[in-house]
Amino acid sequence: MRREWDSADCSDGLVEMVREAIGAGTPLAIRGGGTKPFLGRLAEAPHQRPIDIRDHCGIVDYDPTELVITARAGTRLAELEGVLDENNQMLACEPPSFDGNATVGGMVAAGLSGPRRPWAGSVRDYVLGCRVITGHGKHLRFGGQVMKNVAGFDVSRLMTGSLGCLGLITEVSLKVVPKPRATLDLTLEMSDADALSSLAQWRREGLPLAGACHVGGQLRLRLEGGTSSVRAARERLGGTVSDGVFWADLRAMRLPFFARPEALWRLSVPASASIVALHGAALLDWGGMQRWIKTDAPAETVRATAHALGGHATCFTPGITDEPFHPLPPALLNVHRQLKAQLDPRAIFNPGRLYATV
Repeated sequence: MRREWDSADCSDGLVEMVREAIGAGTPLAIRGGGTKPFLGRLAEAPHQRPIDIRDHCGIVDYDPTELVITARAGTRLAELEGVLDENNQMLACEPPSFDGNATVGGMVAAGLSGPRRPWAGSVRDYVLGCRVITGHGKHLRFGGQVMKNVAGFDVSRLMTGSLGCLGLITEVSLKVVPKPRATLDLTLEMSDADALSSLAQWRREGLPLAGACHVGGQLRLRLEGGTSSVRAARERLGGTVSDGVFWADLRAMRLPFFARPEALWRLSVPASASIVALHGAALLDWGGMQRWIKTDAPAETVRATAHALGGHATCFTPGITDEPFHPLPPALLNVHRQLKAQLDPRAIFNPGRLYATV
């Protein structure tokens, strides 16, 4: 059964602001909840005009039986998740809400996913469609509200992780899932190398893992699924039962590890990659595929380490490097430039936020 929500449609005003910026050639700095200033490059375009989407908010459509929710970009992620929680549903990719201030549009633009990502998928996997104000001053709809509607589907996913450089997202349709029947948080004492070895074995066994993080000599596991399968996995693994708060703190980057003074890097590597020591501290998430590193090592050293492991590195501390994201091969960077030129020919949306020339 559908219901009505309080909402505010400011799309006409946003379209007008974009058209004015296009006419004047004025760069726009898109603002949502302001929760992710650490991600991407610092804006360099002079005379940027802020465009705030927080007033353009509200749930547009949600029928729990359809497992799809549509919300305007300024809607607080915490509000959307609260509505889902009332119906025992969730965003399986568990994007961070950062004390409830993150917005739906910012969630898609940043593309950050939580600890469940290797088992449930990323933010991009749950975007069914979106509305976007383009650099031509048009308000277009891409994708739809069901998986089988593939018209423009790839374009809507393309917006995920673009940091607002391709257009102004105004509305998003997301796939949601029922919450698991049983959840259990376990703590095991073991080294990082033993943790990687054990996780490889448990993946082969098909254990119901939905979180695996190693930090401070402990392997934290989250089990999710049917009651019997979680119980059987608990008996197989042993360990100590914890209260589950750890996963919320990891998702929001509130663990003591993140408060260390060194620069924060995220290394995305294969699960089978060996442990390589850098000067500093490490936290292994996503079963070892996402490795957070706190280090004073030069950017070149961190990136060379990630490359040697078969992955790439992103800096999450502003001012450490001019290019926080791993440099792209020339051919791929050229594709990025061409996409930018097609969707934002006057380069008014967050210029230089992703890469210097994008």
